[in-house]
Amino acid sequence: MTDPIRWGILGTGNIAKQFARGLTSVENARLVAVGSRAPETAAAFGDEFEVPHRHATYEALAADDEVDAIYVSTPHPFHKDNTILCLTSGKAVLCEKPFTVNAAEAAVVIDVARTENRFLMEAMWTRFVPAVVRVRQLLAEGAIGDVRMVQADFGFRAGVNPEGRLFNLDLGGGALLDVGIYSLSFAAMILGTHPEQVVSTADLGSTGVDEQSAFLLRYGGGELAVLSCAVRTSTAIDVRIFGTEGSIFVGSPFFKSESLTVKRGGEETTEHYPLEGNGYNYEAIEVGNCLRECRTESQTMPLDETLALMKLLDSIREPWGLKYPSDG
Repeated sequence: MTDPIRWGILGTGNIAKQFARGLTSVENARLVAVGSRAPETAAAFGDEFEVPHRHATYEALAADDEVDAIYVSTPHPFHKDNTILCLTSGKAVLCEKPFTVNAAEAAVVIDVARTENRFLMEAMWTRFVPAVVRVRQLLAEGAIGDVRMVQADFGFRAGVNPEGRLFNLDLGGGALLDVGIYSLSFAAMILGTHPEQVVSTADLGSTGVDEQSAFLLRYGGGELAVLSCAVRTSTAIDVRIFGTEGSIFVGSPFFKSESLTVKRGGEETTEHYPLEGNGYNYEAIEVGNCLRECRTESQTMPLDETLALMKLLDSIREPWGLKYPSDG
């Protein structure tokens, strides 16, 4: 595939708009279609981003022959069905994080993608921003020796709206699924997805969702990941990686950081990596590269890792008694 990747966006919320803006910074990509549950919202989105094909149903978007790849941007509980619809309609899919509500759903979606031989990736855009790419390079080079501990947090203070996405159990509300996945995925990128021990605690609010939580992961070599997230508490939103010979600090907000600082042997060096576009463009570039290379998975965000992360999310919230309708 040498022509520009023709994108469709399923959903018209804020995250869909962010991705649409990101696509404007991708040289070999075009936003050609949007799908909504109503003609008026599809039309409004289409007008705002000059999208030629405006579909009043998700099914119509999935069936659009002018679309190569679809970005699924609906609330968490709808990811499974929306993604399967697109995959079985012959489309490559970039599915917003968290990939699904639980690991059981994730396993079903991944199985469909592999059966259909279609590209699928979790939209963990942080993996692809230049500063985080540089973190992986530094660690591979042994810049701070052996990693011993990763600290990461992502918290903000939102007003409680029982019907809103963040606080409604039916919509997969809570801090863990919404922003905890960022901290967990970052730590897993460094230490892996198979800790020997997981310990966690949370404050469940009036609507039953986790308003803030902390979780500790211990790995086979004694490495630790110390992580937290919140939707009712503002935090630093940074990452610190400690090794046997130094440390790396990823500046706030770490999920789209433009700088990092390396400390080693009494010396401190700060490196700057300005974003091109709004940051969402980098994951779109990854999808395009994979499709042109006829790959059905990303090596940077592989499906087995996505499934392992969903299993970790399940294990983190299990002691809290936090269950969603789709958990069964």
